[in-house]
Amino acid sequence: MFMKLNKYIVYCIASLFIFLAGTTSTATAQSRKELEKEKQKIENEIRKLNKELSTTRKNKNLSNSQLKALNKKIKQREKLIKNINSQLGILETQLVATGDSIQLLKNEIDTLKMEYAKVVQVLYKEHGVLNKLTLTVDPLKFNKSYLRTKYYNAYSRYRKHQAQLIQNHQVELENTTFKLLTQKSKQQSLLSQEVKNKKDLASEKALKQKTIDKYKKQEKKLSNELKKKEKQAKQLQAQIQKIINEELAKARKANKTATPKENAEDMELSNDFLANKGRLPWPTAKSTVIREYGRYKHKSGGENMNYGIELLTDRGATVRSVFDGKVTRIATGPNGQKMVFIKHGNYITVYTNLENVSVKEGTEVATKQKLGIVHTNNENRAEFNFQIWGGKNAQVESQNPRIWLAK
Repeated sequence: MFMKLNKYIVYCIASLFIFLAGTTSTATAQSRKELEKEKQKIENEIRKLNKELSTTRKNKNLSNSQLKALNKKIKQREKLIKNINSQLGILETQLVATGDSIQLLKNEIDTLKMEYAKVVQVLYKEHGVLNKLTLTVDPLKFNKSYLRTKYYNAYSRYRKHQAQLIQNHQVELENTTFKLLTQKSKQQSLLSQEVKNKKDLASEKALKQKTIDKYKKQEKKLSNELKKKEKQAKQLQAQIQKIINEELAKARKANKTATPKENAEDMELSNDFLANKGRLPWPTAKSTVIREYGRYKHKSGGENMNYGIELLTDRGATVRSVFDGKVTRIATGPNGQKMVFIKHGNYITVYTNLENVSVKEGTEVATKQKLGIVHTNNENRAEFNFQIWGGKNAQVESQNPRIWLAK
């Protein structure tokens, strides 16, 4: 009965261990696998944000995209630290469960050793009783002792086997504990690293706040600069229209005194220009339209009219004539940059914001001939405005350059 009871206890312990080791390790393995996937995803996002921040920081001016990237990075770092803490919690649970199992097995082994010692003592006493005299005088006692000895021998072998089995499990558990401790050490190292990163992020947040405060202080200045820029745009447009009116008035006066041949040549040029509507080359080899023809609302508040198209091109880009014609005027705009006016019969094209000019007033120019180099501002942007004016009978009308230039 005693042997059966102990066998049942050992069986229960072994079953409990197998159940705990199986279900807990499987569940935690799945959970850790999911956390590792999440961790990889977060780290990839952080790398992406670092790249984005690296790009935005090259721009000296604060941008909303930079602030958004900083905020996202801070949130992702916090998620990563939370992820690592969750993994540490799982490892800690595994370590505690493994430690409890090891202690339980140690207690069982100690109990088995005590019982085994008792078996040895009883067998030693019985060995003294089993002699020739006992065999001769009391065969019944000998038979009982013999059966008892066989029982204890079998019991002893069983105990040894169980003790060895549990010791093997104990070694296995100790190896698992060692692995878990190694993993925990690695995770603690990662946690320390992320805590440091969080401190760095706190510094970045402070820097971000400082930059925002600085931006707010400069906001009024920036607003004034925008207003100044729009004021210059209006002054430039007024200057352009004044020059065009002057040039057209001059043309009308010249037509009265011109020879029929000169008038015919002028009309032919007008017709050629009109015939090439939708096929004219762009004033630069490479450019992007950043403001279309028509009315627009500007950042400083209010509304303005763009009588041409605003183009963004490369630094040092060449500006060229879109058609054959004659340079009638070179003027200086309100921002100190040059502008060129070219007459094509009854039409005039205007090229503004040129840093230098390579043609002179009164000279004939061909299609795509270089007029000058576009000016690059302090924000490293090469922008200029291109306009087309005129129409039949030299009427002063602004044209949408989009419908004149090649697609």
